[in-house]
Amino acid sequence: MRVLGIDPGLVNMGWGVISVNGSRLSHVANGVCKSGTGALADRLLALHIQLSEILATYQPDTAAVEQTFVNSNGAATLKLGQARGIAMLVPAQAGLVVGEYAPNAVKKAVVGVGHADKAQIAHMVKLQLPGVELAGPDAADALAIAICHAHHAQTARKVSVGMSA
Repeated sequence: MRVLGIDPGLVNMGWGVISVNGSRLSHVANGVCKSGTGALADRLLALHIQLSEILATYQPDTAAVEQTFVNSNGAATLKLGQARGIAMLVPAQAGLVVGEYAPNAVKKAVVGVGHADKAQIAHMVKLQLPGVELAGPDAADALAIAICHAHHAQTARKVSVGMSA
Protein backbone atom coordinates (compact mmCIF):
# COMPACT_ATOMS: atom_id res chain seq x y z
CA MET A 1 0.00 0.00 0.00
CA ARG A 2 1.23 3.49 -0.84
CA VAL A 3 0.39 6.36 1.49
CA LEU A 4 0.56 10.04 0.58
CA GLY A 5 1.01 12.42 3.51
CA ILE A 6 0.33 16.12 2.99
CA ASP A 7 1.38 19.00 5.25
CA PRO A 8 -0.89 21.82 4.07
CA GLY A 9 0.50 25.30 3.58
CA LEU A 10 -0.20 28.13 1.19
CA VAL A 11 3.44 29.04 0.53
CA ASN A 12 4.94 25.55 1.00
CA MET A 13 2.82 22.39 0.92
CA GLY A 14 4.91 19.44 2.02
CA TRP A 15 4.23 15.98 0.62
CA GLY A 16 5.64 12.53 1.18
CA VAL A 17 4.90 9.08 -0.17
CA ILE A 18 5.73 5.88 1.69
CA SER A 19 5.19 2.22 0.91
CA VAL A 20 3.70 -0.02 3.58
CA ASN A 21 4.27 -3.76 3.48
CA GLY A 22 2.98 -5.31 6.69
CA SER A 23 4.81 -3.47 9.45
CA ARG A 24 7.64 -2.45 7.11
CA LEU A 25 7.71 1.16 5.93
CA SER A 26 9.88 2.47 3.12
CA HIS A 27 10.37 5.87 1.55
CA VAL A 28 9.15 6.43 -2.00
CA ALA A 29 9.45 10.20 -2.50
CA ASN A 30 9.01 13.58 -0.81
CA GLY A 31 9.04 17.22 -1.71
CA VAL A 32 7.40 20.61 -1.40
CA CYS A 33 4.79 22.22 -3.65
CA LYS A 34 5.33 25.98 -3.86
CA SER A 35 2.52 28.39 -4.72
CA GLY A 36 4.64 31.37 -5.70
CA THR A 37 3.26 34.88 -5.45
CA GLY A 38 0.28 36.67 -6.89
CA ALA A 39 -3.46 36.33 -6.61
CA LEU A 40 -4.76 33.77 -4.10
CA ALA A 41 -6.74 31.91 -6.77
CA ASP A 42 -3.60 31.51 -8.91
CA ARG A 43 -1.59 30.27 -5.93
CA LEU A 44 -4.26 27.71 -5.03
CA LEU A 45 -4.40 26.57 -8.65
CA ALA A 46 -0.61 26.12 -8.67
CA LEU A 47 -0.86 23.89 -5.58
CA HIS A 48 -3.71 21.91 -7.18
CA ILE A 49 -1.73 21.31 -10.38
CA GLN A 50 1.44 20.25 -8.55
CA LEU A 51 -0.38 17.94 -6.14
CA SER A 52 -2.33 16.40 -9.03
CA GLU A 53 0.98 15.63 -10.78
CA ILE A 54 2.30 13.97 -7.62
CA LEU A 55 -0.77 11.72 -7.43
CA ALA A 56 -0.44 10.83 -11.12
CA THR A 57 3.26 10.05 -10.71
CA TYR A 58 3.25 8.04 -7.46
CA GLN A 59 -0.26 6.49 -7.56
CA PRO A 60 -0.93 6.35 -3.79
CA ASP A 61 -3.67 4.09 -2.44
CA THR A 62 -4.66 6.41 0.40
CA ALA A 63 -3.83 9.88 1.68
CA ALA A 64 -3.65 11.78 4.95
CA VAL A 65 -3.68 15.48 5.72
CA GLU A 66 -2.79 17.32 8.90
CA GLN A 67 -5.68 19.17 10.52
CA THR A 68 -5.44 22.95 10.71
CA PHE A 69 -4.90 24.63 14.03
CA VAL A 70 -6.39 28.07 14.58
CA ASN A 71 -3.98 30.83 15.49
CA SER A 72 -4.50 34.45 16.47
CA ASN A 73 -4.22 35.71 12.87
CA GLY A 74 -7.63 35.00 11.37
CA ALA A 75 -6.63 35.94 7.81
CA ALA A 76 -3.63 33.59 7.88
CA THR A 77 -5.75 30.77 9.33
CA LEU A 78 -8.34 31.25 6.57
CA LYS A 79 -5.67 31.11 3.83
CA LEU A 80 -4.18 27.98 5.39
CA GLY A 81 -7.67 26.47 5.44
CA GLN A 82 -8.03 27.16 1.73
CA ALA A 83 -4.70 25.45 1.02
CA ARG A 84 -5.85 22.56 3.21
CA GLY A 85 -8.97 22.35 1.04
CA ILE A 86 -6.72 21.77 -2.00
CA ALA A 87 -4.78 19.15 0.00
CA MET A 88 -8.02 17.26 0.67
CA LEU A 89 -9.67 17.87 -2.71
CA VAL A 90 -6.93 16.51 -4.97
CA PRO A 91 -6.73 13.02 -3.39
CA ALA A 92 -10.53 12.89 -3.08
CA GLN A 93 -10.83 13.70 -6.81
CA ALA A 94 -8.55 10.72 -7.45
CA GLY A 95 -10.94 8.49 -5.49
CA LEU A 96 -8.76 8.15 -2.39
CA VAL A 97 -9.98 8.01 1.18
CA VAL A 98 -8.36 10.93 3.00
CA GLY A 99 -7.47 10.60 6.69
CA GLU A 100 -7.14 13.64 8.93
CA TYR A 101 -4.87 13.88 11.95
CA ALA A 102 -4.28 16.54 14.57
CA PRO A 103 -0.68 17.78 14.76
CA ASN A 104 -0.27 16.30 18.27
CA ALA A 105 -1.50 12.88 17.07
CA VAL A 106 1.08 12.88 14.27
CA LYS A 107 3.87 13.84 16.67
CA LYS A 108 2.81 11.18 19.17
CA ALA A 109 2.68 8.48 16.47
CA VAL A 110 6.14 9.32 15.09
CA VAL A 111 8.10 10.70 18.05
CA GLY A 112 6.19 9.25 21.00
CA VAL A 113 5.17 12.60 22.51
CA GLY A 114 2.57 15.10 21.34
CA HIS A 115 4.68 18.22 21.67
CA ALA A 116 7.78 17.39 19.63
CA ASP A 117 9.57 20.07 17.63
CA LYS A 118 10.38 19.97 13.91
CA ALA A 119 13.94 18.74 14.51
CA GLN A 120 12.68 15.78 16.56
CA ILE A 121 10.12 14.93 13.88
CA ALA A 122 12.75 15.01 11.11
CA HIS A 123 15.10 12.85 13.21
CA MET A 124 12.45 10.19 13.86
CA VAL A 125 11.32 10.20 10.22
CA LYS A 126 14.95 9.52 9.22
CA LEU A 127 15.12 6.65 11.72
CA GLN A 128 11.87 5.09 10.49
CA LEU A 129 12.73 5.58 6.80
CA PRO A 130 16.46 4.79 6.58
CA GLY A 131 18.31 6.56 3.78
CA VAL A 132 15.62 9.20 3.23
CA GLU A 133 16.82 12.58 2.00
CA LEU A 134 14.34 15.16 3.23
CA ALA A 135 13.35 18.02 0.91
CA GLY A 136 12.86 20.23 3.98
CA PRO A 137 10.88 20.50 7.21
CA ASP A 138 7.51 20.58 5.40
CA ALA A 139 8.36 17.36 3.56
CA ALA A 140 9.50 15.76 6.85
CA ASP A 141 6.16 16.70 8.41
CA ALA A 142 4.32 15.23 5.42
CA LEU A 143 6.21 11.94 5.76
CA ALA A 144 5.35 11.95 9.48
CA ILE A 145 1.67 12.35 8.55
CA ALA A 146 1.99 9.39 6.14
CA ILE A 147 3.65 7.30 8.87
CA CYS A 148 0.88 8.21 11.33
CA HIS A 149 -1.75 7.19 8.77
CA ALA A 150 0.04 3.90 8.11
CA HIS A 151 0.09 3.11 11.85
CA HIS A 152 -3.61 3.91 12.18
CA ALA A 153 -4.44 1.79 9.12
CA GLN A 154 -2.49 -1.16 10.56
CA THR A 155 -4.31 -0.84 13.88
CA ALA A 156 -7.67 -0.71 12.10
CA ARG A 157 -6.80 -3.84 10.10
CA LYS A 158 -5.75 -5.72 13.25
CA VAL A 159 -9.00 -4.77 14.98
CA SER A 160 -11.15 -5.80 11.99
CA VAL A 161 -9.27 -9.09 11.59
CA GLY A 162 -9.69 -9.78 15.30
CA MET A 163 -13.42 -9.06 15.09
CA SER A 164 -13.94 -11.37 12.12
CA ALA A 165 -11.98 -14.25 13.62
